[in-house]
Amino acid sequence: MGSVDVFHTVRDLRAWREAQRQPGHSVGLVATMGALHAGHLQLVRAAAAACSAVVVSIFVNPAQFAPHEDLATYPRSLEQDIAQLSREHAPCVVFAPSVSEMYPRGITTTRALQQGSFVEVLGLSEMLEGGSRPHFFRGVATVVSKLFHIVQPHRAYFGQKDVQQCCVLRRMVVD
Repeated sequence: MGSVDVFHTVRDLRAWREAQRQPGHSVGLVATMGALHAGHLQLVRAAAAACSAVVVSIFVNPAQFAPHEDLATYPRSLEQDIAQLSREHAPCVVFAPSVSEMYPRGITTTRALQQGSFVEVLGLSEMLEGGSRPHFFRGVATVVSKLFHIVQPHRAYFGQKDVQQCCVLRRMVVD
């Protein structure tokens, strides 16, 4: 069983990340909202096989929820998630920021009242699921963009169960 370092602030994660800058050294990112399951752990193992170090982000992103969706009841199991990761033989660290760390101006689920910078992937985010959940892909693209800037991974690993989300994120990266 390995130990898992846990970072709660951008500053601490960036300090760790700076120490990873070595020739031939690569960092992978597995972005999650926690409540880890076998699929997440498979992504961690894949990242560990390809990268020198792995960051597993655990952040329930309020920007992905609409006011009528129950953000308050979304499962949060940070201690259990860390315990699961420590049982893996894949070296990783956890980035588990607070909402105020990721959204310093604060965040509301009412899109019209949100302040700050957000990322939208127009042309893909409005169709299919985006038609009934216009906030969702904006929230996903925003938090993933923030994670990319904070972690600066060489590779990122995402589950494939949401095809539209994968397409939105691929377009964001290419653009």
